[in-house]
Amino acid sequence: MSRVARLAETIIREDQLPVDSFVVAASAYLHDVIDDKVVDDVAAKIKEVHVLLQSLECSKTDIEEILHIIQNMSFSKEMSQSCEPLSLAGKVVQDADRLEAIGALGILRTAYYGGGKGHPIHDESIIPKVYSQKTEYRRGSTVINHFHEKLLLLPARMHTDYARKLAFERKDFMEQFLEQFHLEWNV
Repeated sequence: MSRVARLAETIIREDQLPVDSFVVAASAYLHDVIDDKVVDDVAAKIKEVHVLLQSLECSKTDIEEILHIIQNMSFSKEMSQSCEPLSLAGKVVQDADRLEAIGALGILRTAYYGGGKGHPIHDESIIPKVYSQKTEYRRGSTVINHFHEKLLLLPARMHTDYARKLAFERKDFMEQFLEQFHLEWNV
């Protein structure tokens, strides 16, 4: 979460964006707290975040924007019809989170998460999918397919100039990794 917050701060600075840095930082630190990958009761967690922000005496406007951002920024949320457009602050946080998911750290995170969920590393008989529903996406397929099903798609979905530049550099690195992986896998 702190890397996402630092990336968001860098995006704001590099692109000189007129956003509320508190809203961006709070959203960056809190975005995973309500992620259904890590919590069982999303609604309860949203209420907890709301209470936390109130206890910190955040304005009603800031609370509403932070909650809106963290509820609408995920890749899987985009698959639902209930996804609402993000503010510029939300786009910064989304870009930072997506940058965190790609590149060298993204490769490690993907392997770690996929292994923890029991996904096979690679199976040539399982073709990468284009997901249209969150439930299907959450089932997953293989660790290597995740690159094609999500990670390699993220650079084209970046909103800010700085994030887009970094994302395409990281995409190049992931593509090199995949090339090497397939060379070694097929020996």
